[in-house]
Amino acid sequence: MNVNIQTVHFDADMKLIDYVSKKLQKIGTFHDKVIKVDVFLKLDNVVHTIKDKIAEIRVHVPKQNFFVKASSKSFEESFDSALDSLVNQIKRKKEKQTV
Repeated sequence: MNVNIQTVHFDADMKLIDYVSKKLQKIGTFHDKVIKVDVFLKLDNVVHTIKDKIAEIRVHVPKQNFFVKASSKSFEESFDSALDSLVNQIKRKKEKQTV
């Protein structure tokens, strides 16, 4: 599984990168043919004083892509929310395939 983490409008510290990488390892338990995972961590409303943290996750598997986006006041919270949604998408798709 190839993991690509990109940050937009800021430089992430290693603690955040390690957190994201560690959490992404769990995706392999839900789908065994994950080819590539793209993670985009973005700051929204950069011009204003209020900054929302956005996490986007795109997972590439053969013949299919999964995409989720979540926003909150911290990157960890946004990423966890997006990851939960992604896991639900993968589970629902696998259930449909087995039925």
